[in-house]
Amino acid sequence: MHFNDGEIPADYLGYVRHKSICILGGATLLFFLFIYSISVGAVSIPPYEVLQTLLGQNISTKWDAIVWNIRLPQALTAIVAGVGLSVTGVVMQSILRNPLGSPFTLGISNAGAFGAAFSVIVLGTGKMHSTVADAVTINNPYLTTMTAFLFCLLATGVILVISRIRGASPEVMVLAGVALSSLFTAGTMFLQYFADDTQLAAVVFWTFGDVGRANWTELGIMTGIVLLAILFFTANRWNYNAIDAGDETAKGLGVNVERIRLIGMVAAALVSAVVVAFLGVIGFVGLVCPHMVRRIIGDDQRYLIPGSAVMGGILLLASDTAARLVVAPYVLPVAVLTAFMGAPTFIYLLIRGYQR
Repeated sequence: MHFNDGEIPADYLGYVRHKSICILGGATLLFFLFIYSISVGAVSIPPYEVLQTLLGQNISTKWDAIVWNIRLPQALTAIVAGVGLSVTGVVMQSILRNPLGSPFTLGISNAGAFGAAFSVIVLGTGKMHSTVADAVTINNPYLTTMTAFLFCLLATGVILVISRIRGASPEVMVLAGVALSSLFTAGTMFLQYFADDTQLAAVVFWTFGDVGRANWTELGIMTGIVLLAILFFTANRWNYNAIDAGDETAKGLGVNVERIRLIGMVAAALVSAVVVAFLGVIGFVGLVCPHMVRRIIGDDQRYLIPGSAVMGGILLLASDTAARLVVAPYVLPVAVLTAFMGAPTFIYLLIRGYQR
C-alpha cells in the first residue's frame, strides 16, 4: 500500500489511539480513586466536600485537619511509591531482559531495608517509639536514604555481575535475588538481636511497608527522586525498546548497552532506596503492574512506562484504601495486601515459563 508523504497510516493511528485511551482511562480512574481514598476511613467525608476542601473552600476545620494532615499525604505517598516501584520494575525487566525482575524479587528492597535499619539503629538517624501508630520517626531522612541507597547499590552490583554471566537465565537471577534477600534479612535480624525491646518492636513494625508513616518532607523527597527517574527512563525509552530485541540488535542500532544498563539499574536502586527508607518493604508492585499493563497495551516502552506508572499508582492506592477498611478500625500495613496479590502472580509467572 502506498502512502503520500506526511500521511500517517490509519492502522498506526488506531494503535496509538488505543494505547493513549487506555492510559488516560487509567489516569481518570486514579483520580476518582484518589478522591474516594481521602473520603473513607474512621470518619467518612462526602467526596464532594473532599473536593471543596482540596480546592481551599473551608467547609469545616475538622475536615481540613483530617484531609490535609492525615489522608492527603497518605494518598499521595501511595501514588508516588506505586509509580516509582512500578516504573522501576518495568526498567529492570527490560534492561535485564528478565520478566521476573523487580526491586523485591531481586533482593534490592531487602538490601535497602537493611541499610535503613542500620542507619536508624547504629547511626541514630531515627527516633524509636513504642506506639504502633508511630514506630519510627526519621530525624535525618537524607542520611537514611543515602545509607539505604548504598546497600541497594551493593545488591544492584551483584545482580549486574550475574546478568553479565553468559547464559544467565531468569531462574539464576531469581535464585540470586533469593540469596541476596536472605543475606540482608539475616543482617537486619543481627541488628535486631542487639536492639532493646522498644527498638526491636519498632524496627519489626517498620519493616512492614506502610504508606501512612511518611510526612510532607519525606513525600517531597520521594516525589522529586521518582519524577527525575521517570524523566530519565522516558528519555531512554527507545534504548529500552532496542534492548528488548536483544543486546546484539541494540548494539547494532548504536545503543551503548552496558552504559544504559548500568545507569538504569543505579536509577532504579535510588528509587527503591528512597521508598524503602521511608515506607519499609513493599513487595510485588514492581513485578505485578508491568505485566498487567503489558496484557493491555503491549511491550512498547513509549506507552509501557507511563501505563505502568498509572497502574502502580492505582494498585498501591487501592491496596492502601482496602487496608484501612478491611479490618476497621484497625489499619493493616499495605505490604500485607500487596504480598497477597503479588505472590500468586509470581507463582503464575514461574509456572508459565517466563514467556513475555
